[in-house]
Amino acid sequence: MNYRLARNVELVERTGGIFLLSKVPLCALRLNRSLADLVGRGAGGAIIEPSGSEVRVMEQLASKGFAERLPGKQQPPAALPDISIVIPVKDRADELKRCLASIAGLSYPQEKLQVIVVDDGSSDDSAQVARQFGALLVTSGGTGRGPAAARNVGAARAGGEILAFIDSDCSASKEWLNELIPAFNNPAMAAIGGQVDGMCSASIVDRYESVMSSLSLGAHERVGSSGSDTFYLPSCNLLVRRSAFRSAGGFKDGMHVGEDVDLTWRLRDMGWTISYLPAGNVLHEHRSTIRSFMSRRFDYGTSEGMLQVLHPARRKQMVIPPVLAIVLLLCLAAPFGGPWLLLPAFVLLMVDALAGRLRFFRRQLPIGLLSVLGGRLRALGSLIYYVSYHLVRYYALPLILIALLVPGLWSWALPVAALLCAAGVDHAVRKPPLSFFRFCGIYLLEHISYGAGVFWGCLRRRCFSSYRVVLLRQMEQSV
Repeated sequence: MNYRLARNVELVERTGGIFLLSKVPLCALRLNRSLADLVGRGAGGAIIEPSGSEVRVMEQLASKGFAERLPGKQQPPAALPDISIVIPVKDRADELKRCLASIAGLSYPQEKLQVIVVDDGSSDDSAQVARQFGALLVTSGGTGRGPAAARNVGAARAGGEILAFIDSDCSASKEWLNELIPAFNNPAMAAIGGQVDGMCSASIVDRYESVMSSLSLGAHERVGSSGSDTFYLPSCNLLVRRSAFRSAGGFKDGMHVGEDVDLTWRLRDMGWTISYLPAGNVLHEHRSTIRSFMSRRFDYGTSEGMLQVLHPARRKQMVIPPVLAIVLLLCLAAPFGGPWLLLPAFVLLMVDALAGRLRFFRRQLPIGLLSVLGGRLRALGSLIYYVSYHLVRYYALPLILIALLVPGLWSWALPVAALLCAAGVDHAVRKPPLSFFRFCGIYLLEHISYGAGVFWGCLRRRCFSSYRVVLLRQMEQSV
């Protein structure tokens, strides 16, 4: 894996030390001499080719946004790893046919592919479709055992060095494997997740899912190794080293939702690295009716209780700088306590910006007051969004019930403001092919369903740790 410095990042050397300076988001990272020499190879946009011992450091810089990963060199066909593609299916003959047709059209050398279809007790022609495409057909050992158990059965019959999991209602792009496999050049990499996009656009739900599906992780790379954050990879587009998969014990057979979260967290706990790449595209046929959409979101929510029992050390994290938190509270209190509260909020924000400017000045870094103030305002905006999103995600239904029971319009202020803020930012950033009114309606239904599922799953497990959030003063920047 090769790297280069991220956009808006430059290496700055002053008498106070050597720094990596990022303009957006505004932050600086002090480097020692050996790390500065490594990063210095990327001056002027040059590619950094780290040695084996340097990869870990570059990965940390990339995970913090100071560096960008570049695709590894494509291996010659003879050197490419053998891959076993595992597809669980139950009563989806037409979807399976489409999926297998896409796999037959992959640009990856077909002689290096083993296609395994695991029939989970289908009553339609799924088994016949698998045979028609020459796939190895195996049974899950029952009926309706679930995708996790079916994938494990398929993985046990796999001979490839890499296991590639895709769902029967998905269709792979021609370059699916070619774009993801080079990431395994990093020996610490256990699993790679690729981009998942919506297949259909006929219904409102389809168009919403095209940008808001929980299976789609966005347009930016992400990496997870050690740590207690909740980053994971969805199993509908997931490549895993067979050795790592087996050492982790595979998926948990009894889990029907959240099994991919559990597996990728266990891999990370074992010291492996996982990565999401916005490449290796797979199209997914999402549930297109409001009822099925809400039902699935409810099911996803129920997994949080089980996952918290299995992984008690993992917690949701939210960065809340104390000064910005006070500024936000003063602004929220202004409608009730009077507009004069906005004055101390403004003064506090300016003092915070001046303190930041002073820190940069002492290090002789070329950052002006307006840039620092702009950075603090962006941080305040991010704080407002994440707090609003968390309220809508986990507390939408109780907030609505309270507003219905408490007389007066002010009881609606918090739920409405949180919804408009969270949905407004997501609508502006994701740019769905929907009007804001329709987007906001489905957005609310999604979070009500998911939040209800979280509560039900926690109630069943008698574990409500999922509602606890780790509050951080700032993001850790050391490497």
